[in-house]
Amino acid sequence: MSAPQTDKPLEKVHPDNLPGLSDEQAANGLAALVEHSSQNKPGHGIHASSHTIFNIPWIHKLIPGIEKLASAYHVGNFVVIRGTKQQIFEAMPLYARIGMHLLFYGSAEKRLLHIKKVEDLLKEQSVKEGKVYDSPESVASIPQFIETYDLSTDELLQPDITKYKNFNEFFSRKLKPDARPVDHADDPLAICSAADCRLTVFQTVDLATKFWVKGREFTVPHLLNVDVSSKEAVTFDGASLAIFRLAPSDYHRFHCPIDGTVGTITHIPGQYYTVNPQAVNEPGFDVFTANTRSVLYLKHTATGLPVAFVAIGALLVGSIGWTNGGEEGKTVKKGDELGYFAYGGSTVIALFPKGVIQFDEDLVSNSMVPVETLVKVGNSIGRTPAPAS
Repeated sequence: MSAPQTDKPLEKVHPDNLPGLSDEQAANGLAALVEHSSQNKPGHGIHASSHTIFNIPWIHKLIPGIEKLASAYHVGNFVVIRGTKQQIFEAMPLYARIGMHLLFYGSAEKRLLHIKKVEDLLKEQSVKEGKVYDSPESVASIPQFIETYDLSTDELLQPDITKYKNFNEFFSRKLKPDARPVDHADDPLAICSAADCRLTVFQTVDLATKFWVKGREFTVPHLLNVDVSSKEAVTFDGASLAIFRLAPSDYHRFHCPIDGTVGTITHIPGQYYTVNPQAVNEPGFDVFTANTRSVLYLKHTATGLPVAFVAIGALLVGSIGWTNGGEEGKTVKKGDELGYFAYGGSTVIALFPKGVIQFDEDLVSNSMVPVETLVKVGNSIGRTPAPAS
């Protein structure tokens, strides 16, 4: 992954950037990419990016205008390497770009007319992709996926890739116990990253909607799927939130950010929209409150208050699985595994009641730009302020 050349701007995704691509062609293109994934060449299809499609002629025919788009723009977004001022470019996988074209195609009136069709398509293809990558034949995709994203196998609990039964088993791979040390592990007030991810943090939901989440329906009650007068809505009124976005290349198990106790899980059926930042930043488009998600309530040991841990599915994500997070009453330490995502990029949002967390200043500063920060499981993201003496 490298920074783009300065001769091309970043694309702001808009259907006018692919004027020759109709919504029907985009739908057929997404379905063809999913079908092509069964040929076990992810880097030459579903994970192709603007950097690589020039060498894949069949994609040019499938998606009219994509080569011209790639010539004119860098398709993706910047993220900051923590501890530096260096920003690096992450290319957007082709499937995510096509998914956004479908969602943003045409006028607002036209989108209202065809949105149900698009939602059904995205769900259908997400479920299909899950089945493709659950099949024994999908192990053939593992070597090229590793090559496409330049993944290291040294930290894997099972580094022998021939031992995985299917691609999804590799995708939700486990790491060696010491691969992700936890910052301030013995400090009960310290709070850590829940995932290997691109992170944004906001001390209040109002700040999040000002700088990052532009959907008009993004509220705590909508995210948690509770009534505005409910106990949960009252508890998390004025909450702080951390948004952990996992890219397809990331380690896809998620971990506990606090010392606490596992509570109940509520599953909320929903859509399978892409969680790419450009979709999240789109005014009036509600990714986090529309997508399928599971809400785990944790009890924070230091304060006795609940923390809402929201695992959000996304385009081509087959499932959300809970491990330790599925054992109600279990005591967990920060850094302990809670669960995993099957194939695809995805997101976790952690909601902290007012006063439970003061985020690390560097993360706050980056989020105000706004730009995401690369972090790993166990990295510090903040701490609970000590009670006034």
